[in-house]
Amino acid sequence: MKHLFLIVLAFVATLLNAQNSATVQPKIMVMPYVTEGNDIRQAIETDSNIRIVLSKIREAFDERGFTTIDFETKLKSQSSNNALSNNAQTNLSAMVIQGSGADIYVETEYIYTPSANGNSVKVLMKACDVSTGGSLANKDAFSGQFYTEDIGRLAGAAVEKVADDFLNVIQTKFDDIVENGRSIILDIKVDDTASLTLHQEVNGEELVDQIEDWVAEASYKNNYHIQGGTELEMIFDDIRIPLQDANGRNYNISQFDREIRQFFRKLGIQVSHVTKSNTLVITIK
Repeated sequence: MKHLFLIVLAFVATLLNAQNSATVQPKIMVMPYVTEGNDIRQAIETDSNIRIVLSKIREAFDERGFTTIDFETKLKSQSSNNALSNNAQTNLSAMVIQGSGADIYVETEYIYTPSANGNSVKVLMKACDVSTGGSLANKDAFSGQFYTEDIGRLAGAAVEKVADDFLNVIQTKFDDIVENGRSIILDIKVDDTASLTLHQEVNGEELVDQIEDWVAEASYKNNYHIQGGTELEMIFDDIRIPLQDANGRNYNISQFDREIRQFFRKLGIQVSHVTKSNTLVITIK
């Protein structure tokens, strides 16, 4: 009986370990690429081919077992929000990304090239982390030349050639995020009008040392790297932050920004802050 109990215990432990080591797949949203200042709604509404290309990419991802989020549905939901201001409308793309529930978004554009030797389509795909905007993977797919004007068919042929490689890179990068956290950049500067420097003592200890101690505690698994610094600036070129906080809620650069500002507030130091993509700039006033 004792031996049977040990066998069952070992089996349960093995099962739990297998579950813990199971691959966590990201949720992916495929969306069109538009240049800054252009209306993403107009791009997708006026060009039926871009909708077809997006659909072909989603189909390829779905067939390989990935969970995809419908960009058009999210776009319509966000656009129908009557509370949106004119300024918010211009940032619609960013709002859709942040409200999508996706882990990764894939910006896509296509280039159709007619030719006497056969028509072709090139599909350009760029995968980015939703939380930080950091690039995870890039891939250009070429359909080859065929005597057809069916852009959807050409795009499908192009995507099929690279889908496995593209998704493998995305999965590898996402696995690293799950294991080691997301990478952000923190740039701390001292304003020209500030009355202190990073090497001055605050509450009996140099400010630069207090900042590094705080970052060491705040970073995921204490994983961070300092690129360099002076008495007026210090740059952390790689700080890892977790996917979720201690309560299981999504954690991103905005939460990290709020926490470091609270740290400076406790020291009685006034700062300004700017975030762009995966970079946070803190300026001491």
